Amino acid sequence: RSGIVQAVVIPQTSPAAYEVAQAIRPEFVVEIAGKVNKRPEKNINKDIPTGTVEIEVKSLNILSRSETPPFDLTTDGLEIGEEVRLRYRYLDLRRKRMQENLRLRSDYMQALRQALIKKDFVEIETPLLTKTTMEGARDFIVPSRFQPGKFYALPQSPQQYKQLLMVAGFERYFQFPHCLRDEDLRADRGFEHTQLDLEMSFVTREEVMQAVEEVVKEGVKAVGGKLKDETFPVVSYRAAMDKYGADKFDLRTEAEKKNGVLAFAWVTDFPFFRPVNKEEISDKFDSKSEWTFTHNPFSMPIPEHVERLLAGKNIGEILTTQYDLVCNGLEAGGGSIRAHTPELLKATYKIMGYSDSQIEESVGHMLEAFSFGAPPHGGIALGIDRHIALLKGELSIKETMAFPMTSSGRTSVMDAPASVPENILKELGIKVISDDKVSS
Repeated sequence: RSGIVQAVVIPQTSPAAYEVAQAIRPEFVVEIAGKVNKRPEKNINKDIPTGTVEIEVKSLNILSRSETPPFDLTTDGLEIGEEVRLRYRYLDLRRKRMQENLRLRSDYMQALRQALIKKDFVEIETPLLTKTTMEGARDFIVPSRFQPGKFYALPQSPQQYKQLLMVAGFERYFQFPHCLRDEDLRADRGFEHTQLDLEMSFVTREEVMQAVEEVVKEGVKAVGGKLKDETFPVVSYRAAMDKYGADKFDLRTEAEKKNGVLAFAWVTDFPFFRPVNKEEISDKFDSKSEWTFTHNPFSMPIPEHVERLLAGKNIGEILTTQYDLVCNGLEAGGGSIRAHTPELLKATYKIMGYSDSQIEESVGHMLEAFSFGAPPHGGIALGIDRHIALLKGELSIKETMAFPMTSSGRTSVMDAPASVPENILKELGIKVISDDKVSS
């Protein structure tokens, strides 16, 4: 249905079509009817699939005219400023590179989906309007018109809902949710991202890691990716820090880097808690003591450290069942075995300085659900945007998304955020405070 083909208009045999052709400019949309002929030997182009044929145009109709594009569409686009590219993203997406990126994204997600379905996972969607949660970043909030002064939060992840699905008896769940986090922007992180989210009941950490590894390998191979290892190495957090100086490391040789090889590895046995960084705003939101979680508060400690968690002792030495999937020096996913009893979840919040009433307000619904019998469970979230960037050798995840945010936090094409009419703000009970008053 799409591709490149050469069309030839012969004025002697198709004068009307030839006259129309004089008006055609780059990016015009046209309708052609004609005869497919073999190209003369000297005109054969072996670089394209249709290089041995051409269309002899009999009739030509201009369906839509185009203004002169604001930039060259025949390059990879990386030489053009981001703001301009994203303002005209619908033009930018016409590039061969961008078309390939988004088509590979579709193929990769479909391969992951099919691999999970073969393993008896059930695809279930969870709500976009939910409650504010502690997941390491600020929430985007949405005012409620029906309950003035109260707000929904857009999900940073489906973390709590997927755990509730385990309580509900869906032993293997997955979805590709859109997640939103109000955090600082950079090349490999934005306000919005897509992840493969999955959860499994009655499993050990090793069983989750094995299942995820098999799914990722199947997805990578389905789109022609190259893997360094058939079995992903497993490295403890402490060993990674001692050997590489970071928990996200690159195992590739220089030759493998040039050949686009993906070097996946697992990192395990992370510290459960770390001291609060008073410079981090999210730390102030999440914790009310000197300690906060390293990944998320819903994790389970390793079995030999459960008693430490329950007693709130030797906090800095407690290790969690968290496991991160890293690839080529970047984090490609992260998960853990979860706390599945009220006592364990309460203990985590107690260490972070929460009172009983504050715990009830924050996760009372989870505690109640766990009181009705929750199976041991664990899961992971894989960053799809980052996986595609790794597969395509892109430096920015924006090159793998159809309509990403700009570095200043504005949306492609539509240029949001934007002002809202005063009557809508009044209906929602919201008053906008000027920058001067906020700073004072």
